[in-house]
Amino acid sequence: MDDRLTLKVDSVELEFDGRKILQDVYLSCKQGEIIGLLGRNGCGKSSLLKIIFGLLTPGYKYVAINDEFIHHGYLKSRMAYLPQHNYLPKGIKIKALASMLIEPLFWDEFSAHPVFIKCGEKVIGELSGGEQRMLETLMVIYNRADFILLDEPFTHISPVQIEDFKPILKRCAQRKGIIITDHQYYNVLDVSDRIILLNNGSTKHITHVDELAVYGYISGT
Repeated sequence: MDDRLTLKVDSVELEFDGRKILQDVYLSCKQGEIIGLLGRNGCGKSSLLKIIFGLLTPGYKYVAINDEFIHHGYLKSRMAYLPQHNYLPKGIKIKALASMLIEPLFWDEFSAHPVFIKCGEKVIGELSGGEQRMLETLMVIYNRADFILLDEPFTHISPVQIEDFKPILKRCAQRKGIIITDHQYYNVLDVSDRIILLNNGSTKHITHVDELAVYGYISGT
């Protein structure tokens, strides 16, 4: 029997100034898989993640975990969300913040990471932009939550950090469901088990990378 939790998102409707942004959305994500969410700038990817998490109220949504409707994913550690902007509060040591957020099972792995060893006793103002973004991303991935939502995790970190981050993401996905979006689509393709494309407000479930060219997301070869 499969006892993994399943996140389902359906029938999301979102309008801004009378323009439909999202209107025919369906996706699901099980613990143990990474879903890549792709789409052109302004298509609604970030808005969809905010709706799932509960930060943005659409005209209609159905978000459920194992058929239990979820109003706000951030309650009871159901979901953790990495926004595009920096989110860690200033003036608190990284070690103190991490101790509140990290799942105990992952603490040894997290605390052994070079960026934590280097920065654990520092506060946000003492970090470089890359260090801060890497720590923010790691704290979300190693979070206690069942499902992880990542908006632009590859942005603002170096290629070396990206390659370091990918196996961490895959290891954590063995226990969590992860939805990830980033303009660096090749990195999203590299880590994802399934790909969903947002196109004209609707979700298209991609079975082969060539379909991304069919929908005009990437250039055909």
